[in-house]
Amino acid sequence: MPNEQLRRMDAFTFPSYSIDLATGEALFDYALTGPDGEQRFTEVITLPLPAEPPSDATVATLGRVLELLHVVAGVSYYKAAAPRRLVLPAPLGPAAAELVTAVYTRGLAEYAYRNQLPHVLELAPEIPPGEVSPAREYDNSGLRPLSAVGGGKDSIVSLEALRHAGLDPVPFSVNPNHVIVSVNEASGLPALAARRRIDPVLFDLNAAGARNGHIPVTAINSLIAVATAVLNGLGPVVMSNERSASDPNLVWNGHEINHQWSKGVEAEGLLRAALAEHAGLTEPYFSLLRSLSELHIARLFAGIDRYDDVVTSCNAAFKLRDASERWCRDCPKCRFVFLAMAPFMPRERVTHIFGGDLLADESQIAGYRELLGVDGHKPFECVGEVEESVVALGLLAEQDQWREAPVVRALVAAVPEDAWSTASTSDVFTPTGPNHIPTPYAKTLTP
Repeated sequence: MPNEQLRRMDAFTFPSYSIDLATGEALFDYALTGPDGEQRFTEVITLPLPAEPPSDATVATLGRVLELLHVVAGVSYYKAAAPRRLVLPAPLGPAAAELVTAVYTRGLAEYAYRNQLPHVLELAPEIPPGEVSPAREYDNSGLRPLSAVGGGKDSIVSLEALRHAGLDPVPFSVNPNHVIVSVNEASGLPALAARRRIDPVLFDLNAAGARNGHIPVTAINSLIAVATAVLNGLGPVVMSNERSASDPNLVWNGHEINHQWSKGVEAEGLLRAALAEHAGLTEPYFSLLRSLSELHIARLFAGIDRYDDVVTSCNAAFKLRDASERWCRDCPKCRFVFLAMAPFMPRERVTHIFGGDLLADESQIAGYRELLGVDGHKPFECVGEVEESVVALGLLAEQDQWREAPVVRALVAAVPEDAWSTASTSDVFTPTGPNHIPTPYAKTLTP
């Protein structure tokens, strides 16, 4: 479909969804409609199957989770045209409706900002009238946790904390790449994986100039994880999203723009409430690291060395031609994670993990100035708060192994005095802020 026709689309709809319990394959249909016709899409999500056929109660709960997933996953296709009407397929309760509204507005805030589409921030889904049948309670709270693994330090800290507490976690990922596979192998724990296949038509439209940009993918993957947990008779989905994920990058047109919105505590609370209301799950989903700073998590990771040869938190590394390269060493995430780990490890260990020394490379200074709030705003990446970066830099400046590193010297001179004053009273190593961690898990991270 030509790009000009796509931009005239005025509605996004959700024709149908289905699942084949013999294969675990779920099909989700979407449509952009307008005066020139419609553009259809079909997404395929394949869930791992349990050893025994699921009970009727499990199938019923799974269906309610998939209803939410159908609507939330549509955000990937909505953005190709960003029409002003979002027409939902069935009635929803207030908690589910609030989740969907937030996913398509706050979850697309960075997309709206970059594409200059302020109407997206005000989108109000059209919900068909009618009664929503109450969900049957599904008590999964005492079952084995499904622990989401992304290959980085955060999910490794959660996985090891759950194991140390005797909770017998099951590692989980969506479309695991070579990094995630290596991390799972290093854990020694049998893992589950789901597959998500975006309709190739979307890629063709993007190549032809369709609107594109960041989406709240964590919301989608979280619901895929919950569906997997339900189908396989497992307990809550445990994420590893830290408190800085709730920190916005900037404010535009009166709205907070947060690259990590779907990893933040607001999104977590909305998803929990929607799953409780719509699917009856008693303990669906939470982040074990919610109260911790990135720096605190890095300190915890420093006490774990079994993953040094496989860990990566670099998104760009997944696209590198050489599969042995785990870090690009030239992106905001690489810079921040190196900065966060360095105070708590021997210099030889952190440079071994990264395959290089970022604090000896003066070409990194400009990128670090952004992380420290000296230039511009916090990068649109999953990085910690400016204050955390300043605290980490201060710790490095006190250590013989780091204080004379070229990047450390340049940055210490660049950080303004008021930033140092704020950092000196920082609570980055004190768990704080709202969280949804259930009681049995609350002491998991306590030494």
